[in-house]
Amino acid sequence: MSTFWKRNNRTKAQPQRQAQSAAGNDEAMHPISAQLASNVSWLCTQLGASADIIAREFAAPASGIEGTLIYIDHLVDKQTVNQNIVHPLLSEIGLHAELRPTDGMGLLKNKALTVGHIREIHNLNEALTQILEGNTVIFLQGCESAIAATSSGGEKRSVEEPKTQTVVKGPKESFTESMDTNLSLIRRRLRSPNLRIEFRQIGNQTKTKVAVLHMNGITDSKVVDEVMSRLDRINTDSILDSEYIEEFIQDASFTPFSLMLSTERPDAVSAGLLEGQFAIIVDGAPFALLAPVTFNNFFFSSEDYYQRFDIATFLRFIRLGAFFASLLIPSLFIALTTFHQEMIPSPLLISLAAQREGVPFPAFVEVLIMELTFEILREAGVRMPRAVGPAISIAGALVIGQAAVQAGIVSAALVIVVSFTALANFVIPSVDLSNSMRIVRFIMMMLAATLGLFGILCGMMALLFHLASLRSFGVAFLQPLSPFKTDSWRDLFIRMPVWRMKERPIGESGNQNRQGANPSTSEPRQRE
Repeated sequence: MSTFWKRNNRTKAQPQRQAQSAAGNDEAMHPISAQLASNVSWLCTQLGASADIIAREFAAPASGIEGTLIYIDHLVDKQTVNQNIVHPLLSEIGLHAELRPTDGMGLLKNKALTVGHIREIHNLNEALTQILEGNTVIFLQGCESAIAATSSGGEKRSVEEPKTQTVVKGPKESFTESMDTNLSLIRRRLRSPNLRIEFRQIGNQTKTKVAVLHMNGITDSKVVDEVMSRLDRINTDSILDSEYIEEFIQDASFTPFSLMLSTERPDAVSAGLLEGQFAIIVDGAPFALLAPVTFNNFFFSSEDYYQRFDIATFLRFIRLGAFFASLLIPSLFIALTTFHQEMIPSPLLISLAAQREGVPFPAFVEVLIMELTFEILREAGVRMPRAVGPAISIAGALVIGQAAVQAGIVSAALVIVVSFTALANFVIPSVDLSNSMRIVRFIMMMLAATLGLFGILCGMMALLFHLASLRSFGVAFLQPLSPFKTDSWRDLFIRMPVWRMKERPIGESGNQNRQGANPSTSEPRQRE
């Protein structure tokens, strides 16, 4: 946990600078004036002459109340504004005789407004923030406070089936770009009072709302304090996606491997919270972040727990084999055909030699051409219009592969090697790990082209050392392999039955037990 504590010590060394920054923010606060026109003028100056800024004045001569409500047209639910704010406000203030400004504020809070949540604010900076979040702010003449009424709405995407993490069995819901929707999907699965949600607003220009979720009594409190500290240290203009947050707070930046798990599945986030992890949800991002994570988490799929343990174990071995195939098959082909022909069976060697007879390039250049061609086709298929993308990708791969073989640029065996490597890469459940393997594979190819099998061995050792040095919020990335923890092996390569997995896999959680200690209540009983 050396990286974790180093960053924690840096956090403790900065209290004076954070205090000075907070003091500077307090000096910039603008209190709400008793003059209504002054408040409206300051807000309009800050928001500029934008056409979607609505400032509606209202008055009731009988009651002596004058005021203005301000909101942004495209960020609010217009039905909520009209039915729950404007209509009851105008109806209620006309029924009372002359009131003092403070009485009018109490009337609005306690009787007039029918929205679900309102709060009283006392400075214009907070009023500006509430307006930019899609709420409606109401000012009264002669009152040095205002009311922020919840009215956020607007168009948003409905809950759909996951596109990058599909399953045959299991829930079909995925996150959307709406934070309220995403939090509701988590709350519906975790009906526990121990679920804690803490909010932060990050981004000097975007003012993006970020939610940190954790389970009280399960997630390690030190890890929660550390992630909140790292979020508070972020000072940037914009946070447009959850990946921005990941790059700011992850333990190591110069690594091809992601140290936080990105997922669009609410059930995966719920399971992670119950295992001692925390989750980060960014408003406007359909993917959530989970940490701390270990290397084996990137091989797991939500479907592993929605079907029998023996089938899940078989699929995990398939993924593990596909991982090594995606990483090593091209480099092994280069090493064997260039340096170690004696290791190839004679009939296969003769066939390969006959295929490569007219190829003018060495094996490394041949593999490099095909790998780069496939990467270009893969990116083209993603960027093309959805209607023609798959057809162009398939046709392009078939035509280019067949033409390259007939032209003598590459051998037929190499087309099989590259195709199988690409298929194996798609077997990996995590897109982040799949992309990491795309980078590491080229490095292994270069080592194989220079040093043969010895180069591959050196590359694998360097990769292992690098993985062993990584930490995810204090948790060793190779845990439970290094450090070795036998209790977590029940959900590693072999997925044991659920009633056998009595402890949480992440060893940093505050509560390790997740099932009853009495075996008779956990294990299925045999019929006598």
